[in-house]
Amino acid sequence: MDKIFLRQLEVDAVIGIWDWEQRIRQTVRVDIELGCDVRRAAATDSIEMALDYKIVARRLVEFIRASRFQLIETLAEACAGIVVREFEIEWVRISIAKPAAIRGAREVGVVIERTRADFDA
Repeated sequence: MDKIFLRQLEVDAVIGIWDWEQRIRQTVRVDIELGCDVRRAAATDSIEMALDYKIVARRLVEFIRASRFQLIETLAEACAGIVVREFEIEWVRISIAKPAAIRGAREVGVVIERTRADFDA
């Protein structure tokens, strides 16, 4: 399986379990790997045959900015569902991190992997 990736996409979001976190915007960092077949795009050298990762990034940024979650786990699951359903991706790995969420740690986060089968039920 081929993979397209986006690394360190930074988005301001309302995320956190504390009342004060629900009143502010915090930066989250998103890494995403998209499992797809790139052979047709490579063979034709045509954007029409390729997954437009700019559109994927734009969709996720819009969603994350508009969302309100307590847990980054929930945000990651929602993002995975968007990517798989809307862009017909077979497999996705998403990492979402909150910088400086814990004193002494550069960032904390979650990594999830989902397939189309996870969302077909």
